[in-house]
Amino acid sequence: MPEIQTAPARYLAFDRAAWAKLRDSTPLTLAETDLAELRGLNDAVSIAEVEQIYLPLSRLLSLYVRATQELHHASQTFLGKHTAKVPFIIGLAGSVAVGKSTTARILRALLSRWPGHPSVDLVTTDGFLFPNAVLTARGIMNRKGFPESYDRARLVRFLADVKGGAAEAQAPIYSHQRYDIVPDAGQTVRQPDIAIVEGLNVLQAPHERADSQVFASDFFDFTIYVDAAEEDIRRWYVERFLRLRDTVFQDPQSYFHRYGSLDEAEARQTAANIWASINEVNLRENIAPTRMRAHLILRKGPTHAVEQVLLRRL
Repeated sequence: MPEIQTAPARYLAFDRAAWAKLRDSTPLTLAETDLAELRGLNDAVSIAEVEQIYLPLSRLLSLYVRATQELHHASQTFLGKHTAKVPFIIGLAGSVAVGKSTTARILRALLSRWPGHPSVDLVTTDGFLFPNAVLTARGIMNRKGFPESYDRARLVRFLADVKGGAAEAQAPIYSHQRYDIVPDAGQTVRQPDIAIVEGLNVLQAPHERADSQVFASDFFDFTIYVDAAEEDIRRWYVERFLRLRDTVFQDPQSYFHRYGSLDEAEARQTAANIWASINEVNLRENIAPTRMRAHLILRKGPTHAVEQVLLRRL
């Protein structure tokens, strides 16, 4: 997989210390107890990580939100009318097991604690996967998470409603325990100040055979890609699988309950096989190629800590 350094001119690069200085006087509004609830299963984010990486990022995003709101107000003044407020939408992408869900939850918590307490909604694109019955009928159950496994038209309609200031927009809900869409359940988004949309392929670019000229990425005001070396992500995936084997997979209602009885060697081999046949392929073919479309890249090291931040030049 190509390294970030292949296109350095497009980005400003910051090491951890340089990026941490950009926090300025932003106060730390998360306690250790808050962080414990936001961490992923295998992503031990520390308070120091929040202070050095996520507080500067939340400051940057708040400046972008304010500037975008001022631009919207100027446009409305010019047009001589006042429409519903336009939410600022953040797209957050990255591989399975890279920690993007933890990043999204931390950003939501920090942004919602800014002065004025803006409303911040978090939506994952898992809910826009086709139900298992549809994937099975199409013969692509083994490609769950690949672009063709998503109801992209429905995702675009949802984002159009949110960005258009609709009073309510409905997103489906996905159950990781059931490994399927939850029937007749939904998440209601009601004109938030900020919406964070997190998923594998949210930065997907148009292609020649596209059946639509509108993509999810068209609705994002700012985009983030959580990155790491492929060998590290693979290791994190296997470690997370072992944790799930000892927890979630023990539940008889879990779709993956059959893995709960594997010994450690069997579990490691099973996880490695799943990674190589599905997640690694998706990462190389569909996810990693979107990395350079992001406004900001968080580059993690072997311990899950962010070691480098790349900010795209304006």
